[in-house]
Order: sequence, then C-alpha cells, then structure tokens
Amino acid sequence: MNFKYWGGANSSAPIFAYLGAEGDLDYEMPVIGFLTNNAYQFKALLVYIEHRYYGESVPFGSREEALRNTSIRGYFNSAQALADYAEVVIYIKKQLLAENSPIIVVGASYGGILASWFRLKYPHVALGALASSAPILYFDDITPQNGYYSIVTKDFRNHGLKSIDQLNNAYELKYYLEVGYTMVVQFDDPPSYPVTMICSGIDGAPEGTDVLSRIFAGVIALRGNMSCYSINAAGFSIQTVGDTNSPDLSVETVEGWAWQRCSEMVMPIGCGENDTMFPPVPFDLTTFIHYCTTSYGVLPRPHWVTTTYYGGHVGGNIIFSKRLRDPYSIGGVLKNISQTIVAIPTVNVPVKSTDPEWLVMPRKAEVDIIESWISQYNADLHAMKK
Repeated sequence: MNFKYWGGANSSAPIFAYLGAEGDLDYEMPVIGFLTNNAYQFKALLVYIEHRYYGESVPFGSREEALRNTSIRGYFNSAQALADYAEVVIYIKKQLLAENSPIIVVGASYGGILASWFRLKYPHVALGALASSAPILYFDDITPQNGYYSIVTKDFRNHGLKSIDQLNNAYELKYYLEVGYTMVVQFDDPPSYPVTMICSGIDGAPEGTDVLSRIFAGVIALRGNMSCYSINAAGFSIQTVGDTNSPDLSVETVEGWAWQRCSEMVMPIGCGENDTMFPPVPFDLTTFIHYCTTSYGVLPRPHWVTTTYYGGHVGGNIIFSKRLRDPYSIGGVLKNISQTIVAIPTVNVPVKSTDPEWLVMPRKAEVDIIESWISQYNADLHAMKK
C-alpha cells in the first residue's frame, strides 16, 4: 500500500487497486506506471494485491505442493483470485473508515482480464476498471487461432525482416525460438526495442549465410556475443545487452499458467499452414485434453470462461487499453461496446516522458474517463447526503 498522495477517507479520495496476475507481484511493481504516475492528480491510495499461488501468496505450503495435491490445487483459479481481491479491498476500506472512497481496479494482460471480470462480478465493490492488454476474447473460438502469431509475424515484417519465410526450416529450435520471438514482440519497449535488434542481426548477416547462422546472429544482436546462453522454460531470455530489467518468464509463471490453462483458461492459440512465420502447429482440443488429463487429471473446459463471466452480465465503466503491436491485442476489445465500455488502442509502446503527443493522448483519455467516473460518483454521493 502507498499512502503518499492519498487525500484521506474524509474527502472520499479514491483507491487504485492493482490486481496481480500470473507472477510475483514484487517483479511487476517496478514497471507499473499508471498508478504512480496518476496518484498525485487523483489523491489516490495505491493498493497492490498479489494473485493467489504466485509470489509470496501461496496457501497450504509451497506452490509445488499445491499443484501436486488434487484437493488444494482446485482453489487455484481466477474466481478465487477475484474473491480474494474483493475481500482485501473491502477490508482495507473498513479498516481505514473509507467506505465512501471509490475503487478503480487496474490490471494488465491476464491481470487486465481479471480487472474487467472484477467489474462485471463485483460492480458494487469497484466503480470502474482499466484493463490493459486484456485478451478477453481469446476464448471459445471468438478469436482466430492464429491471431497471436499473425501479429508477431506482422511486427517482424514491419521491422523489415527479409528472411522471415526461411525461419520455418529451423525445426530443431522451434520451441525456444517460437517463445523467444513472441516474447520480444510482446515486450518490445524502449530503450532497447528487441524486435529491431533481432531483425538487424538476422538481416545484417552476409549474403549467403545459412538459416541457423542468421538466427544465431539475431540472438547475438539481442543478447551479445557470449560463450554460453542460458535457455529457460520460456525460450531464450529476451534480456538485452546491458539491460537487467527486461521481462522474462519465471518457472512459477510457466507452471502456474499451465495449470490455469488446463483447469479454466482454455485459449485456443495456434498457427496453420503458411499463415505466419512459424511452422504449423494448430490448436487441437483432443491433444490438449490428453495433456491436461495426463499432467493434472482434469478435463479442460473450453466454454467455462464465456459461460461464467460473460453470460447474462451487463457491464459498464470499463476501459480496454490495447497496444496494437501486442500479439494479444487480436483477442482484445478494439472498439467501443457502449458509452461506458470503451476501447483505447495505441499503436506503439507504453507512455514515457519523451513520447509524442499521438502516444500520450490515449493515456490522457484514460485519465479523463476515470476522472469522469469519480466526478459522477462524488456528485451522486453528495446528492444522497442531502
């Protein structure tokens, strides 16, 4: 919790609650800019809540023990996480005597999905939600299976990668390169711009260079020339030369998300024949069912998300912000659904102090909308007290 700019309960100052996703919250906090950048303007209390079974928030012992125990791992799901968030913010408001302080929930990626679902499931708790890069439509075949990989392919092409079609030949490196290339697109932020670095390495190789040597040149451009490169469960690390803060997937994220995909979050992501830069690997539900039953003894529920969170719900006060170069943008809300469920897409990267106006304006639009929610809330609160 951060009280630095909070206006206090007596002034009904708002509470901004960040909803943790599939990872350690301590890792996420340094890169969460929206809350700290706008806390002063809103005089907001900042609250960061970690998702159960990630980071330090593991009940019933360790996460490894929880995933092995069929009774315990059943509590590792989004519905339970949403209930946790609700319990925490309600408790905080009670302890601070801040019953009239409106709550705005914020999340990114899976956390963005949770923020939008929180507003749908707990509209009496949260006044509104800012859901960033939330692929809430990547379920139940609403989004084309190859959408994610199509965005990755498009981004590499837009960066001038000339050898893109040749990458299909490197089958022995398929898994690590697939995850590595998708991750650099997903986190292609300044100052390093890893996609540009990889493309310059691949296309900068001398004419006649074979495929694997070009691929390695891209790795060198990104990571530097080393005698040994670490390979983890998430493919090659996307950490760039001299940059110790580049995103990388932890083991807990990979393992935890594997369970969540099998038990509830069935995203049918795949790619077909010659429709992306990657070898064809279509999503096959039969194969996925076999993996989940073998690994966890559970049957995937491909319709569970749409039935549980979308069926019959009428929402409002949700902002879907989306960077169109993010591969998950294809599964997000890209157009306004109503006057109170709005989409704010951006073309490039997250806002920095040196960003041009065309990039700063979407963030300003988000702030203006949240300001309007809080102003209307305060007006309604004042009218009730008369």
